[in-house]
Amino acid sequence: MLRFLARRLLALVLSLIVASLVVFAVIEVIPGDPAAFMLGLNASPETVEALRQTLGLTGSLPARYLSWLGGMLTGDFGISYTYKVPVADLVADRMAVSLPLALLALALSTAIALPVGLHAAARRGRASDTAVMGLTQLGIAVPNFWFAMLLVLVFAVNLRWLPAGGFPGWDAGIVPAFKALLLPSIALALPQAAILARVLRSALIETLEQDYIRTARAKGLTRSRALTHHALRNALVPVLTILGMQFSFLLAGAIIIENVFYLPGLGRLIFQAITQRDLIVVESVVMILVFAVILVTFATDIAYALVDPRLRRRG
Repeated sequence: MLRFLARRLLALVLSLIVASLVVFAVIEVIPGDPAAFMLGLNASPETVEALRQTLGLTGSLPARYLSWLGGMLTGDFGISYTYKVPVADLVADRMAVSLPLALLALALSTAIALPVGLHAAARRGRASDTAVMGLTQLGIAVPNFWFAMLLVLVFAVNLRWLPAGGFPGWDAGIVPAFKALLLPSIALALPQAAILARVLRSALIETLEQDYIRTARAKGLTRSRALTHHALRNALVPVLTILGMQFSFLLAGAIIIENVFYLPGLGRLIFQAITQRDLIVVESVVMILVFAVILVTFATDIAYALVDPRLRRRG
């Protein structure tokens, strides 16, 4: 297990180095000068050059890359061009919204998908299985922003149970903050739950056809017990893959939902930074999201090894 962890840690570090090079290179080739953009068309060349020096935009590319990478390793992400505050503070404020939103959505999607997938696999070919598969196909086909608008119409406008948008902050209390995140998390969770349920059903059906399951059934084990006590654990590897991908998507790709509900999350931050050519924020947030994705992949690999010890020898 230690050798497996060492190999995975080495792959994580190499992936981060390559990702940092790619992110830095992509940002650098974007046309336009952030300093000139900030000062406007009427700014003199001397003023633009002075601002470029202040922002650290002078010097060779290798030196700037090493300076940027060294700052990130020490927690210094620089100063935002637009907001005039440390990027680390911006990211921390927005992460306080995006991370709980992603975790809540992931928990809801898992809580919905597991019983639905188990039910469909246990009743394969029956009317309830067909109905479940039809609903999950609908959940995949309908975009999450449509679910978001429908939820706002029903629970915020008509029933007035939950707020339609905005985020009061955690200082206002856990209950108001939770209410503000509930509708967007449901809108994010429903399509992800549909995907996860279909993957779980397929994995369970494939596992139920294995010889050891048939042997267990021949010895008198009930189908439901074989499903929950034997097949479920062995069907978790593809499910864990989907869960890892879903968390990464929910953390980095919730920009539409954040805009629908006016949530000050990472998605809105990076969108605003791109439109304002705030390259320091773009570089930092993208790199943080890349790190989150790679870290989730690493955690998923560890979960694979715990679920199926045979993978430790292959890795």
